[in-house]
Amino acid sequence: MRRWTTVQALGVGFVLASAACANSSVSASNDEASESEQGPGDGETNVGVLTSGIAATDPPAGNPEGACAIPEEAGLEDTSRPERVVGTGTPESCTPDAFIAAVAEGGKIGFACGPEPITITLDRPAKVYNEASEVVIDGGGLVTLSGGGTTRILYMNTCDPEQHWTTSHCDNQETPRLTVQNLTFIQGNSWNEAENDGGGAIWVRGGRFKVLNSRFFNNSCIDTGPDVGGAAIRVFSQYEDQPAYVVGSTFGGAEGYGNDCSNGGGISSIEVSWSILNSVFSYNSATGNGGNPAADGTPGGGSGGAIYNDGQTMELSVCGTLIEHNRVQAFGSGIFFVSNNHDGSVRIEDSVLRDNTGGGWNVQPGVSMHEDTEWVSIGSALE
Repeated sequence: MRRWTTVQALGVGFVLASAACANSSVSASNDEASESEQGPGDGETNVGVLTSGIAATDPPAGNPEGACAIPEEAGLEDTSRPERVVGTGTPESCTPDAFIAAVAEGGKIGFACGPEPITITLDRPAKVYNEASEVVIDGGGLVTLSGGGTTRILYMNTCDPEQHWTTSHCDNQETPRLTVQNLTFIQGNSWNEAENDGGGAIWVRGGRFKVLNSRFFNNSCIDTGPDVGGAAIRVFSQYEDQPAYVVGSTFGGAEGYGNDCSNGGGISSIEVSWSILNSVFSYNSATGNGGNPAADGTPGGGSGGAIYNDGQTMELSVCGTLIEHNRVQAFGSGIFFVSNNHDGSVRIEDSVLRDNTGGGWNVQPGVSMHEDTEWVSIGSALE
């Protein structure tokens, strides 16, 4: 049975509360984030090299037209008193090793790298250990984390024994709670990850995850295959099926800044619900071909230009978000959503999906899903 509802918008205005960080005051309003955050320029990206020379013209974090209310649990974390500080006040002190060590210790993490924007280029991922109840990484709008085109940037996996098993139910445990905010992630690359693939910039399993006021440029994962995805972010198994949050963040944002992977040019997940608020997904690509399972004679993949959502019962909620100019080879030029038990829902509110191209099987413009998927569109434009 087809379950579609379309109603008119009710405008809801909201601005996140501001929070101080180790080296700057951070506001979550999209306008202020746009002014304070700057992204990667033409500095060197050799492994382990710190760079500056940030380009002020890079896309800002979030959708300036987005005005959707932010649930309290999806708001900025207070990092005014961080337990860990990367750096001692100079750019040279903000080394990749210092950042990796801070993430391993957990808690609230700030940066003291001086007053200018800085890029920290890693030669290996920073990894969360599962004893941590929370890990909050706040770049204050000045820090860019780079994989240098050779490595994933951030990894959390409650079911990875190397990160320590802390419960008998690793696929459904409450912690760690990982938050990244006021950061830019560039050139993350998970091509060399054979087991936990996908997630070019960030890979998460278990606990809870949210990203706020952050940007993802030129991240990638393997370019073909049916069961790999998330050029920027890949997520599994959130605690008690609670949603992962994306708030006021940008994936791509302009031509030349997009992320690409076999599936999910922006984000990808299995068995995960998402709440995406006041964000931008544009110029990302799902580069595979043949879908999932792969059609005969194809390598598979190519679905979800911006968002790839697969699994059983789950919900995708998109509010105040712009999804445009994404591209696929198979299905879901903007969004791919398949609930295998046909018990999932998609809600698009005060958002715009337009000019997403490629592929087929679009039950709604730019959206691939089963025809009996519960569908709600409120004040949104789908073109």
